[in-house]
Amino acid sequence: MMQPYKYVLLFAFFGLLASCSGQEKAKTITVKNSSDNDRTFETVELTKELLKVDELSNVGIKNRDTQTLLVTQTIDSDGDGTLDLIIFQPEIKANSEQVFEIVSITGAERPEAPELCYSRFVPERTDDYAWENDRVAFRVYGPVAQQMIEENIPGGTLSSGVDAWLKRVEYPIINKWYKKASDGTGDYHEDTGEGLDNFHVGPSRGVGGIAVKVDTVYYISKNFTKWRTITTGPLRTSFYLEYANWDAAGNEITESKVISLDLGQNFSKYEMNIKGTDEISAGLTLHDKKGVVSGDKGKGWLSYWEPIDDSEIGIAIVASKKYFNDFETYDVEVKDLSNAYAHLNVIDNKVVYYAGFTWKKSKQFPTKEIWESHLDRFSEQINNPLTVTLD
Repeated sequence: MMQPYKYVLLFAFFGLLASCSGQEKAKTITVKNSSDNDRTFETVELTKELLKVDELSNVGIKNRDTQTLLVTQTIDSDGDGTLDLIIFQPEIKANSEQVFEIVSITGAERPEAPELCYSRFVPERTDDYAWENDRVAFRVYGPVAQQMIEENIPGGTLSSGVDAWLKRVEYPIINKWYKKASDGTGDYHEDTGEGLDNFHVGPSRGVGGIAVKVDTVYYISKNFTKWRTITTGPLRTSFYLEYANWDAAGNEITESKVISLDLGQNFSKYEMNIKGTDEISAGLTLHDKKGVVSGDKGKGWLSYWEPIDDSEIGIAIVASKKYFNDFETYDVEVKDLSNAYAHLNVIDNKVVYYAGFTWKKSKQFPTKEIWESHLDRFSEQINNPLTVTLD
């Protein structure tokens, strides 16, 4: 007959096993794609609160079926020194779901990947802010460039429009192009095989700059006044811009934004904080008006396809049904002020939209028809995002 103290030892032993088993069992999340299209290069964001962890620096994400670790990137969104997000890009088939394990890993175990999503302030070119990923590149203009125009100093730029840099290589080009321009070894306005900057902006909206329409007039801000880089890495670059308050027919507009660009995407995401208006208009420059404006109000996109030098380019704005209101073509005689505008609702002082482009020579979306099919798919993606649940 077993003695009572042996029962105690057995219960303690099995209790210890259960406790150890509970500690080793990984948390899991389920990522679901409820659309009829496969989803790739779509970024999933996970917070500490969702994962119920105190620290993200040692968190890894493992495909439960293949037991492979995915490339991830951790982000301190507000600059307080604490990581807020961990992001990854799963591949999910149409109308299906995948389970991922949340595991603890060391730095040596974290999968390496090239840092193709990059941005920085560029003081050597006055004060641009430039950003890129493996597909596209952009830049905007800062306060010194504005001051130079206002003081009649050559080389300045007065514009809150967004410039497109037409790249056709996957590797980063921003630093390389600025360097050759600053040291005199080259010119990024000439294509030597990587692409070029031949996209004129001026005071136009470029690719996604905003305006506020009052009656029949569009009002615009000047250059950005403050900046802060948030993150760069293999999956995302993002940064913060702030503008001096500006006037729209007696309405004081307060504007700041976070712009992000993810791996594999042709579109930058604009998360606007804006006061003083209940609607903004994100614009696409019409240049010399030789292109074709198209749009789909129901799906929430606006596009302009035009010839550019010896090639063609498509530029577009996409927003969810929550924000996309309507669009119009604004055609005037004044140089650079003709734009196609997407009218977007401001909800609780916020607007979210996407702006980007494709260049025929990049071979990404080489025709107007292929580009517009992509806009349809991208619209479906942002209106029906992947869903994440902690199991």
